Amino acid sequence: MSHNHQKKIAVINDISGFGRCSIAVSMPIISYMGIQCCPVPTSIFSNHTGFESYYFNDYTPYMRSYIDEWKKLDLRFEGIMTGFLGSKEQIEIVRDFIKWFKNEHTMVIMDPAMGENGHPYPTYTDEMCQEMKRLIEYADIITPNVTEACILTDTEYKERGWKKQELCDMAKRLLDTGAKKVAISGVRMGHYVGNVIAQQGSEPVLLKHERVGAYRSGTGDIYSAIIASDSINGVDFMASVKKASGFVKRCMGVTEKLAIPDTDGLAFEEVLYTLKRD
Repeated sequence: MSHNHQKKIAVINDISGFGRCSIAVSMPIISYMGIQCCPVPTSIFSNHTGFESYYFNDYTPYMRSYIDEWKKLDLRFEGIMTGFLGSKEQIEIVRDFIKWFKNEHTMVIMDPAMGENGHPYPTYTDEMCQEMKRLIEYADIITPNVTEACILTDTEYKERGWKKQELCDMAKRLLDTGAKKVAISGVRMGHYVGNVIAQQGSEPVLLKHERVGAYRSGTGDIYSAIIASDSINGVDFMASVKKASGFVKRCMGVTEKLAIPDTDGLAFEEVLYTLKRD
């Protein structure tokens, strides 16, 4: 009996019960786009770390046993997607997962969730950052924000004032790691937000759209889930990034209208029906 008659993406990330981020965001979006989402939890949070307090359970000790059961089922994945990883050991587990499950039909999409606003997350030591630089060598698609792109390329971060050539050069350096496609998101450009799109064999492109609202948790998870799903569904990469950016903008608009606290993420449920499934 085969369990591989439907497209599947394995999503290796944490689970937050409240706050709309990580797997809680990826699963409904990937499912809506016609792909089975198979989560591999790295940790479990009652609500994400942007809140004053939260319950946290590190799932690292159980991940290998969890994954071993998938090996017994002989599961095959069209996509492997990674998000926040909390330790060097988890990075090693992800590397082993890719080596075991990736085949010639599998796309590896990495959202290297390492930091924001110019700083790594507190859990990301220099050793972790170096390990992540090695891990992205396994990626077909990388979707860092501008902070993470700077960390991965040893580029000095700046809040604003980015020149197009600087961003394009950084994207090219990420392609040099072996990735086929790169999308750098969240570049602050006055009243606009920039996204840099780079693909092997062509020059990087800078796209801008009008900024709506403030930064909210889970934005990158929405963005990456759409790009990951589209990559499996055969959608052009440029079109996919434009779709993801436009969808995030619609989410921002409705979230602002509902006066939802910044910690609570984006009210994507209100506009999910507008997302093209292609």
